[in-house]
Amino acid sequence: MRNTRRSLLAVAAVTAGALALSGCSGGGGGGGGEDGEVRLQMVETLTNPARSTILKELIAGFEEENPGVTVELVSPPSEQAVSTVQQMLQAGNGIDVLEVQDSTIGPFSSNDWLYDMNGDLEGWEGWDALTDNALRFAQPDGPTYMMPYGFYGLSLFYRTDLVEEAGFDGPPHSWEEMIDQAKAINDPSQNRYGYAFRGGSNSASNVVAIIEAYVADDLDVENAFLLENGDTIFSAPEAQEAMDKYMELFTEGSPPSSIAWGYPEMVQGFSSGSTAFLLQDPEVIATIRDSSTLTEEQWSTTPLLVGPTGKAAQPIATAGWGVADSSEHKEEAMELIKYLASGDAPLTFAKGNSLVPILKSAADDPFFSEGPWATYVTMNEQPDTYLNVTQPRGVAWWQEWSEKSDRELQEVLLGQTSTADLLATWDEYWSGKFASEG
Repeated sequence: MRNTRRSLLAVAAVTAGALALSGCSGGGGGGGGEDGEVRLQMVETLTNPARSTILKELIAGFEEENPGVTVELVSPPSEQAVSTVQQMLQAGNGIDVLEVQDSTIGPFSSNDWLYDMNGDLEGWEGWDALTDNALRFAQPDGPTYMMPYGFYGLSLFYRTDLVEEAGFDGPPHSWEEMIDQAKAINDPSQNRYGYAFRGGSNSASNVVAIIEAYVADDLDVENAFLLENGDTIFSAPEAQEAMDKYMELFTEGSPPSSIAWGYPEMVQGFSSGSTAFLLQDPEVIATIRDSSTLTEEQWSTTPLLVGPTGKAAQPIATAGWGVADSSEHKEEAMELIKYLASGDAPLTFAKGNSLVPILKSAADDPFFSEGPWATYVTMNEQPDTYLNVTQPRGVAWWQEWSEKSDRELQEVLLGQTSTADLLATWDEYWSGKFASEG
């Protein structure tokens, strides 16, 4: 996703600003207003203006149905948001409802910062409306630290016009084909590049995507950082082959500046028309549709790229809403959680943010089965090709891994270390973690 390191001093400054907005003191979240109203503080971490607008509209609907409760939405800049929330949770101050990502639920819950909502959700009629994946993450049997609002799934965004102009019959199906097409399209003299490479924040996630595709036949789908024999995916010979291909994509098919690209730069590179391919989540659909540079006829999506054996690994990634354990208004916070997970709210949020929805009823909605969304229907209909896998994103050390892997991949891109040494380091890291911490 989109986290980045930031100095403690800067994080403290952002946190102080968020706390000042809340107008609260002591433990808990938003506190009470002068007229006795309950004021909830809600903090999001995957922030963008259009998304915040949708959230505010949903919040307004909740406030209308719950007189006496007001909700203040705090939206820190996305690159510092997780660090900001962590600082606020450590302080035990300023949050009632917060956005919880599958990569933060582990460390947040292990530090006792999240409230177990399970008891409050006992008998909740909304359980029956949720998809199997939503139930899997919400955990009706407990503990329930997060109520998902939608799911992310990788697909390949591609320029239909550039693929055709380069002489190809259609979009690539495999990593090998995509690299060939990216190299053919790449023309720095025309400010035209093949692939929106991710070299900055969360760059290792795309490396893992190609490695998992190359080892798909032997992958442990319940822990997709492991092979079925218990070894890590980074130890497999196919991982080296995947890394070599990935470096070829960087050096021969991507903009040189993409060595520092994170999520915003990747999406901007594609939506502005300078790159032909982008590997990203469905939330980008809405962003590209809002672009004034590309028309609907110039781009589309195609399923996640497969490896040499014709398979790809589709990680199930999600985020949702949770309640801070320090909140003094858990009852009202739970009402907000239930509101956002039932009725029309989940589909409104999923459509506005291009997320795979949490409600079964979405299967009957044409919005999710036509146009760019048809790709996700295709992948769901072919589970033997597009394997649904679970990555260990909930472990307490995931943030440590994210920072470590980004830093070490950057060293490879700069030519300071080899891909073989990188894979050996990652294998040693995960082997040690699994052996000592489970």
